[in-house]
Amino acid sequence: MAAEILAAGNGAGGAVAGGGSFSRNVSALLEHVEYRRCHSGEDLEAIFRLRYKAYRLHGFLPESADQMMTDELDDTPNCYRYGVFIDNVLVSTVRLHHVTREEPYGPIMSVFGDLLEPRLARGESFINPTLLAADPDCLSTHKALPYLTLRLAVIANSYFNTTNCVCVIREEHAAFYHRIFGSDQVGEPRPYPPFTVPVLLYDSDCSDNLERTLQRFPFFRSTAIEQRMLFQRPKRGELAPLTILPTAKYFRDAA
Repeated sequence: MAAEILAAGNGAGGAVAGGGSFSRNVSALLEHVEYRRCHSGEDLEAIFRLRYKAYRLHGFLPESADQMMTDELDDTPNCYRYGVFIDNVLVSTVRLHHVTREEPYGPIMSVFGDLLEPRLARGESFINPTLLAADPDCLSTHKALPYLTLRLAVIANSYFNTTNCVCVIREEHAAFYHRIFGSDQVGEPRPYPPFTVPVLLYDSDCSDNLERTLQRFPFFRSTAIEQRMLFQRPKRGELAPLTILPTAKYFRDAA
């Protein structure tokens, strides 16, 4: 199983600007973005290959003949897998688990389950973003890829009305998650085979931080329609949307 190693290069851990020109630049890039929820077929294989490419480049994976990265948690009922496309080119991907008492499945639970299971029993619920990976060939051009990709986690917290966003991260990315999402470390670092580096549990309380994050970074905002298209399960006989366009611009235009 794979932890959130944030295989998106140094862009995710660098200096962060709040609001102003930074938010305008990200919002402008969103005009070229579409999200795809990947269930099967070529899109799903493409994100497995992108994961492998990014994590292999950073030395976190052994060489694999099929050059794809997946595990059993890709098949749990509370799993959502996305590709992020710019001008119809796959540039990044992320996997989200909606972790609840009824469906307590997610990478975070295999590492820090002893800390989180009592909280689930009390009625808390989590979004657990993992396997964030960006195409190394695109990062120099699109330094905002981690923000565009993790926007999906912010939307998931809004849609599912979860109490917390919980991440398994490397120590060098802790400052990024603290600055952007107000996440704080819980417990001590723990090993997570087959990866060779220890990981941290970083936890953001949505009641304290979600609205603050939306205020600071307006490009994280979304309409109810976008939320439903991203996360609502299609009814029997219905097809899921092929692509979902970001809706943050509607909040900007109304401002």
